[in-house]
Amino acid sequence: MESNAISITYQTDARDWPLTAIRVRRAAGDPCRGWLTADGWTVPVALGRGGILANKREGDGGTPRGIYHPLQLWWRADRHPRPRTYLPVRPIRPEDAWCEDPQDRRYNQPIRLVRDQAGDRLTREDHLYDFIVEIDHNSAPRIAGRGSAVFLHLARTNFSPTAGCVSMTKPAMLRLLRRMGPQTKIMIG
Repeated sequence: MESNAISITYQTDARDWPLTAIRVRRAAGDPCRGWLTADGWTVPVALGRGGILANKREGDGGTPRGIYHPLQLWWRADRHPRPRTYLPVRPIRPEDAWCEDPQDRRYNQPIRLVRDQAGDRLTREDHLYDFIVEIDHNSAPRIAGRGSAVFLHLARTNFSPTAGCVSMTKPAMLRLLRRMGPQTKIMIG
């Protein structure tokens, strides 16, 4: 019996697959600036005001040294179209915030706030949190006081230091998101 099936093979490129690793290193001469390298391209980033620290503590301004994985992308759907990414995606709502209180049982987790309640709201007037990559720093297990709300997010125009996150330009973020998946290793230090 003769088959009429046609076999089609598509050639894929390595750029069609999620990155296996991203490396973030401190720039020479400035502990608050760094370089993010992924798959042969390098972009400048801002780091925490405390530089890269091996022993991260809440409020120290340090970017934690270690190997992490991205958990999900939070994005401002009211400002930008949904970006292409291999990560789970969640739009940021006005009530979304992050618990940074080590005494709270919800420490280092997303929370919902009512209108006048205090907290680190994810909807900001500036554009720093228009795209937030949540990483698994201090998440399993969560240890009170070991640092919270460490994200990859957008940088200020002058690349001033963050409170402990890694920040970059919007074009760099969008390029990175297109290749980032849950298995991508984020190596800081």
